[in-house]
Amino acid sequence: MALPRDRWLLCVCLLFLCVCFIGAVLVDVDKCEELRIGQYICDSPKINDVTQEPENCTNETAFGPCMPAPNITCRNYSGLVNTFTGKEVGFYKPFPCRNVSGYSYKVAVALSLFLGWLGADRFYLGYPALGLLKFCTVGFCGIGSLIDFVLISAQIVGPADGSNYIIDYYGARLTRLAIDNDTYRKTQMEL
Repeated sequence: MALPRDRWLLCVCLLFLCVCFIGAVLVDVDKCEELRIGQYICDSPKINDVTQEPENCTNETAFGPCMPAPNITCRNYSGLVNTFTGKEVGFYKPFPCRNVSGYSYKVAVALSLFLGWLGADRFYLGYPALGLLKFCTVGFCGIGSLIDFVLISAQIVGPADGSNYIIDYYGARLTRLAIDNDTYRKTQMEL
């Protein structure tokens, strides 16, 4: 039995609208990583007690789980579209971490303050030649000890192996700003 032409046209139009609606829903679903602040909450990274850095740190990056808010629909880290309840992991946020190898900032500053004139700070940080020179010259007559104390306290002089100090995760870390060829320089205006 054939459908009348009007019903057939109506069925084709409804089918077309359904396909367009489903396609629009699938295309408009954003990745969970693209959610705005307030649409997700991330767990703080687990901090290693020894290194004071996030656990599973590779290539100076650790990842922490983030859960989209309830009733948010997005594509999770696997690429699947999901409407979240607020308890499922939607994506993993990268957290920066540093390379540390066992040199404590507090120990280095204390050695520099109290035994810097003997070169203990430089021996501790892995600079035996400078430590021996400071020992033989009694810290360059005290001036070298004072300079080393300032350099170590300002985190300019670090461990010889190129790693960073172990500093409490929420402690006083310094971030050096560097100027290189990729740095934008604002032109100076003449007065």
